[in-house]
Amino acid sequence: MDTLIGLSLAAPLLVAALLWLPASRALGLRLAPWAPLPALILALAAPTSYQLDLPWLLLGTRLGLDETGRMFLLFTALIWLAAGWFARAWLADDARRHGFAGFFLLTQAGNLGVCLALDPAAFYWFFALMSFAAYGLIVHDRSAASRRAGRIYLVLALAGEMLILSGLLLAVDATHLPAAVACLILGFGVKTGLPLLHVSLPLAYAAIPIPGAAVLAGAMINAGLLGWLRFLPLGEAALPGAGTAMLLAGLVAIFYGVALGLTQRDPGALLAYSSISQMGYFSLAVGAGLLVPELWPLLLPAVALYALHHALAKGALFLGVGVAERCGATRRVMLGLAVPALALAGAPLTSGMLVKNGLKAGLASLPAPWAELLAALLPLAALGTALLMVRLLWLVGRAAPAQRTSASVVGLLAPWLVLLLALAGLAWALAPHSWVAQALRLGALLDAVWPPLAAAALGVIALRLRWRAPALPPGDVLVPLLRGLAYLRQRAPALPKWRIALPAGSRATARPPQLETQLRAWGTAGALWLALLAAVIALLAGAA
Repeated sequence: MDTLIGLSLAAPLLVAALLWLPASRALGLRLAPWAPLPALILALAAPTSYQLDLPWLLLGTRLGLDETGRMFLLFTALIWLAAGWFARAWLADDARRHGFAGFFLLTQAGNLGVCLALDPAAFYWFFALMSFAAYGLIVHDRSAASRRAGRIYLVLALAGEMLILSGLLLAVDATHLPAAVACLILGFGVKTGLPLLHVSLPLAYAAIPIPGAAVLAGAMINAGLLGWLRFLPLGEAALPGAGTAMLLAGLVAIFYGVALGLTQRDPGALLAYSSISQMGYFSLAVGAGLLVPELWPLLLPAVALYALHHALAKGALFLGVGVAERCGATRRVMLGLAVPALALAGAPLTSGMLVKNGLKAGLASLPAPWAELLAALLPLAALGTALLMVRLLWLVGRAAPAQRTSASVVGLLAPWLVLLLALAGLAWALAPHSWVAQALRLGALLDAVWPPLAAAALGVIALRLRWRAPALPPGDVLVPLLRGLAYLRQRAPALPKWRIALPAGSRATARPPQLETQLRAWGTAGALWLALLAAVIALLAGAA
């Protein structure tokens, strides 16, 4: 097993090294899709608990697998394998495909290392490698939009890394536990898309090539969740303040992601807001574990299985969007895309229904008023997710005709089908028998069937009434924030220059009338939409 752990981390790095030399570049491109295979084999074949100690590396490195790490390594390696396979066909005509493959492999090495790291120093090193190498994926096409997305992503990634490092250092001293917890929640929250820390995700998802988006949404976002699971004192100490804050942040993320996702015109941006919403469920679970430590043994398996479901569903959705773009939104493609959409909405007999029931069972034991509040709101959250999926299918179905390229159709379809099959069966195979029995009860099936049906009905009504959702730009609150900073710079030249994060085309000398004109891009309907959402959030906070 020691050799297999070494290969899991070395394979992507060795293949990336081949890409640097022109003589071995063709070989590197052929091997790149298969670099995650050792990690996938390790996740399937390693003993229940396994550890490799390397006292000579960093501060004393421990690599290995526990039950949580095995689950994360399994779906992470599977997503990277399918996305790498897909990338080979997707980028067949791209002159810079070797550069994309190099950053892809470096990011992959960091992501797999995060799943295997059992000590803080190694985890931090791999997390940093993953975060910074992903910048090269986001800016791959060198467009103004991708460069802007990359700048904003990099600023937030740097802030997150500093917070994580601060939290890990503060955690050494028990007297600094509250400050350490706050830093770790916020630092890893940049990756998981906590509200107000989420703004880079919609921009990055819309700008990055489809294979990169699949790993960003399916694998990398869950690395932030794993950081929470590894380093927060879950199940150890009751932290009511942090627990309450996380529960509120989870509710805000769930409904904010839905509300903003419904205003998007780009499928990638919509799926980013869907990810923000779905990560809100994990914030609820982590908040419950911080509030009531006794619940954590019940919540941890639900969180791990939910992470697997969400990773596979989001990866399959992104690859399906790519297939529709290259092969056309045919009836068969749309039916295939409906599979992960229904799973994410929690439709009957899908992995979404299974894992959401498991998570709800753990959250139901929270003290008042949380149990009652979540029992009332989570069904509405399911309806919101279903509405997002209806809008996604509509956006993909009405997109432009297929792009004609030399890409192999099999090279696009095969990895997508692999993820669809894994999504359909893997969670059911790994779930406890009690969960499966509960999910197959008539009452559970009836509870799961109404949100997708209601969302479909609302979608039909919206089409017949020709209702159009207000259009808000990806990044939402970032737009007025950056325009406001541009205005302040004009009024106070001594302020620091924020050029790194300003949108393309912005000017530091923007006058107030220009600022007003730029903000009109949000539209009156968009402003009212956000005002209504703010009112709902205020009501939720008051009810809690």
